[in-house]
Amino acid sequence: MITRYSRPEMSSIWSDESKYKNWLRVEIAVCEAWAQNGRIPKEVVEDIKAKAGFDVDRINELEKELKHDVIAFLTSVSEHVGENSRFIHLGLTSSDVLDTAFALQLKDASEIIIKDLGAVLDVLKRQAFEHKDTVMIGRTHGIHAEPKTLGLVFALWYDEMKRNLERMTRAKEVISVGKISGAVGTFANVPPHVEESACERLGLKAATISTQVVQRDVHADFFLTLSLVASTIEKIAVEIRHFQRTEVLELEEPFGKGQKGSSAMPHKRNPIISENLCGLSRLVRSYAISALENIPLWHERDISHSSVERVIGPDGTILLDYMLDRLHYLLDGLQVYPENMEKNIWLTRGLVFSQKVLLKLIEKGFSREDAYKIVQNNAMDTWKGDNDFKDLLLKDKSIKNSLSPEEIEECFDVKADLKNIDAIFERVFN
Repeated sequence: MITRYSRPEMSSIWSDESKYKNWLRVEIAVCEAWAQNGRIPKEVVEDIKAKAGFDVDRINELEKELKHDVIAFLTSVSEHVGENSRFIHLGLTSSDVLDTAFALQLKDASEIIIKDLGAVLDVLKRQAFEHKDTVMIGRTHGIHAEPKTLGLVFALWYDEMKRNLERMTRAKEVISVGKISGAVGTFANVPPHVEESACERLGLKAATISTQVVQRDVHADFFLTLSLVASTIEKIAVEIRHFQRTEVLELEEPFGKGQKGSSAMPHKRNPIISENLCGLSRLVRSYAISALENIPLWHERDISHSSVERVIGPDGTILLDYMLDRLHYLLDGLQVYPENMEKNIWLTRGLVFSQKVLLKLIEKGFSREDAYKIVQNNAMDTWKGDNDFKDLLLKDKSIKNSLSPEEIEECFDVKADLKNIDAIFERVFN
């Protein structure tokens, strides 16, 4: 388990104590299901529920000798329950308990991640509306394109995170599946109604069909969803890293009092949170690959998936919980520099309004090819020299008779680029 990034609520799900509690929940739910048709007397089930317990240290001690975690667990439970422990694990195989309990853990972890996503959505929405009219330059290929607003950046991230919330909610439902169908999934020693009843008591769906294990495409779906959320986090973090570059400096991570940026250079303020999130996203995505490779197992089932899931289950959910919390902190404390945004819009001396000039010429009757050539020639001269794009256009004889100075001036109105911001916000935030 990645303890460095653990937050208490999430890490507690993956403690040995919590794991064995879930195993015991499954065993008791099965006993209760058996009692429905009289296979186990109801008073016996009540006795089991009253006495059932385990000792983690004792389980660890037994496992060293038995080399089997479920048998070690059942032995410890039997030491608490006594004679009626013979009714526990009736007709089951180990994976009935392991897979069903794992589903409970992943379901609980999902609920925390869903809550995290809600918090991130809240801060993105707040920032989007706060900066709806904060004008900045848009970029494609990292090159200045046309003006937009910072609010649109946050709105875009909000929209994607909303999809991630929908994905995570669906993934929670997908992973909430258990199986109590015996050694090869044939219900040879435990009838289907026991599985259905036990799973219902646990808040899970019963697997439609299984072998000894729940099929691992279910788990791959879950970890692919985690990887999608992590990739969105990295997408946001990469953008913030670009915005914080010295030459750009439109946004900056929070930098605390007393914080140091470099051991050698006292002036440094580095985007370390964003860089950290980018690195961790690679780990979460790698767990999706591991989960995909768990799908093909030998014959009915082998044990190769188990060792993988003991790592990716806790680590994947703990990391994503941590990442979403860090992202919330980052977004909530972002430093915004509108003056640099204004400066950067005019850095290319008006070139970012070239499309408006192009469209205006087409409107006046120029072919697209001719209009493009005229505008591009002036744009390239602006790139190479010190002249403003607008000044060159005003002097260009090929357009003087078609565009008045006032019409050329209109092409450089930033507000015209932003006339549909409200419509976009209405789409995103409904």
